[in-house]
Amino acid sequence: MAGLQAGAPTPTALTLHNQSRILEIAFSDGAQFRIPFELMRVYSPSAEVQGHGPGQEVLQTGKREVNVVELEPTGNYAVKPVFSDGHESGIFSWDYLYFLGSEQSRLWDDYTRRLEAAGQNRDAPMVVASAHACGSH
Repeated sequence: MAGLQAGAPTPTALTLHNQSRILEIAFSDGAQFRIPFELMRVYSPSAEVQGHGPGQEVLQTGKREVNVVELEPTGNYAVKPVFSDGHESGIFSWDYLYFLGSEQSRLWDDYTRRLEAAGQNRDAPMVVASAHACGSH
């Protein structure tokens, strides 16, 4: 979902609601979503969150209070949020935002199952693994 699929809906309105920590987005097909910043942060499409391949995802915790402090346009196909916890490497295509909005109930369920399986909760501090350069193990 890196780019915009041909014929896919495009945003007609995009509003950050920092007090409620919600991205409100309306699309050209009439769909409207209210996507919590926390959901965006824990499902960021960045390698830092998704890893470099299947099974390398990093479970995100402690993101309930995260805010979007800046929203940078990326071409005419995406935005790059800068989150209050310093995360800024995820590029959210229109397709990906549509996916997050339309699938958020299922995504929340999946996230809470993964937290439970890891013995974690949403508010647990994020445990940062030891840093390593990509490609060196």
